[in-house]
Amino acid sequence: MKALSVRNVSYRFGAKVALDDVSFDLEVGRFAALLGPNGAGKSTLFALLTRLLVTRQGQIFVAGFDVRAAPRAALARIGVVFQQSTLDLDMTVARNLSYFAALQGLSGAAAQASIDAALDRLDMRERAGETVRALNGGHRRRMEIARALVHGPEVLLLDEPTVGLDTASRRAITAHVHDLAEDGLTVLWATHLVDEIRPTDDVVVLHKGRVLTHQPAAEIACSGDLGDAFIAMTGEGGRQ
Repeated sequence: MKALSVRNVSYRFGAKVALDDVSFDLEVGRFAALLGPNGAGKSTLFALLTRLLVTRQGQIFVAGFDVRAAPRAALARIGVVFQQSTLDLDMTVARNLSYFAALQGLSGAAAQASIDAALDRLDMRERAGETVRALNGGHRRRMEIARALVHGPEVLLLDEPTVGLDTASRRAITAHVHDLAEDGLTVLWATHLVDEIRPTDDVVVLHKGRVLTHQPAAEIACSGDLGDAFIAMTGEGGRQ
């Protein structure tokens, strides 16, 4: 069984085609980069994966569950970090996570154990009592990733998670999420920056709503530079 399967998915905003017959599968425990320039359709795909948008053109399966036919079961297996922050800045890290745990049906000792485990995975336990407003951008993003892990998802979706971060924070977040994949979590990481991708990562190149290729980064680069290969495919840059 695939961790995530996207099959022949299309979506339009009126006359504008945002996604055009998109298909790919992700294996369990893999880090996959959804690589595409701005406007490629990455955020639209994430909205469909999380049912913020719904289409009848194609199917999406999460851990074998059809997102349209069994939405609760499918969404329970997804953790999401959106591009725009949704944290309560005046609550502590711990309170933000407790609130989210309650929304997921977790309470008491079980909720606290899940929160502690999520904070430990992102090296954030010592920040639990701080307000989110007091955190720098990198730690806020780590906290959002920890929140996405509280309910024990099988698939983690991150939509341009390093936007607005400095170079050191970008590298740290990228390394943390790669570590999560090495621990068995399936990751789909949307980005337009090739330096966030390792040679062993899977890469789904999305351009103008279509999948151009889905291969390991090293195979796309063909012993050369992934950025050059990306530019050759799309005519767009891929470096910050």
